[in-house]
Amino acid sequence: MSGVDLAKAVGYQQEDKPVAWNQRDLLVYAVGIGAKKDDFSLVNELDKAWAPFPTYPVVLGFKGTTQDVVDFRQLMAGGKLTPGLPKLNPDRVVHASQSIEILKPLPAVSGPGWKLKKRNTGVTENKTGLLVEEETILVDPQGTPYAKLYSAAFNLGARPTGTNFSKRIAGPPQAKPVPKDRKPDWVIRDQTTPEQAVLYRLSGDYNMLHIDPSIGQASGFGGVILHGLATYGFAARALVSAIGGNDPRSLRFYAVRFTAPVKPGDALETSVWEVGPGPDGTTEVTFVTKNVTTGKVCLGAGVAYIKKLEKGKL
Repeated sequence: MSGVDLAKAVGYQQEDKPVAWNQRDLLVYAVGIGAKKDDFSLVNELDKAWAPFPTYPVVLGFKGTTQDVVDFRQLMAGGKLTPGLPKLNPDRVVHASQSIEILKPLPAVSGPGWKLKKRNTGVTENKTGLLVEEETILVDPQGTPYAKLYSAAFNLGARPTGTNFSKRIAGPPQAKPVPKDRKPDWVIRDQTTPEQAVLYRLSGDYNMLHIDPSIGQASGFGGVILHGLATYGFAARALVSAIGGNDPRSLRFYAVRFTAPVKPGDALETSVWEVGPGPDGTTEVTFVTKNVTTGKVCLGAGVAYIKKLEKGKL
């Protein structure tokens, strides 16, 4: 394929994307990832424990600076082609993995001048398709980094060179295996609602797959599916509630692989194992989230660094 040079794509710095949010955006996001009426540290901005939920930056790539709805197809088509990569079919792309490292707590209101700085950090071609990895850094108007995110998108069936290829220059910490010799230290059950995708999309991801049943039918999902990043937020909330005393500031790093879809209304169960100390006084955990309704693991290879609530401290 002419113009394709996968190695050339790795390290490519994309154009900066301006982003902005306000406190209302943070509250809408918290409800979109399943926060309950008594999760005051997430849903009541006047509560003394309230703080922005740390995974919020994952929506900013979709939302940008707007307070209105986003035309998802236009957003996907509007990006500049990465040098070295072929044009890829947006309908054949699945979100493969996502991580976030919280470098500084987010302010409740961004104000102008915040940006996402993105670069391509990896490309892998194999017999099933093309995996493209990106690093995104959220910076304030002075250029101070607040969060570092890695995501991978899998392009099903894309074989631009027809050979096996892999090059990677950066990536997040990987999960330790689930301990086979002991039960999980925490098991957290949660329930999505039939309206979960309708709520979550208000944070910026207006992909029609999550609201128009005919698109989900055509894609082989049997109807609407929940945003992977909504399930991602559900599991992050499970860790924060069970381990971090429901303090949003407790979560410092969090990563998963997306392994199976969830439908709005499905029940989730997150099983968590403590696997050692993490950096800066955190605890490292390995976790998986199961879709109880289908019996399939929907989030695999989960890893987090979280500040454990000390017993006796309220």
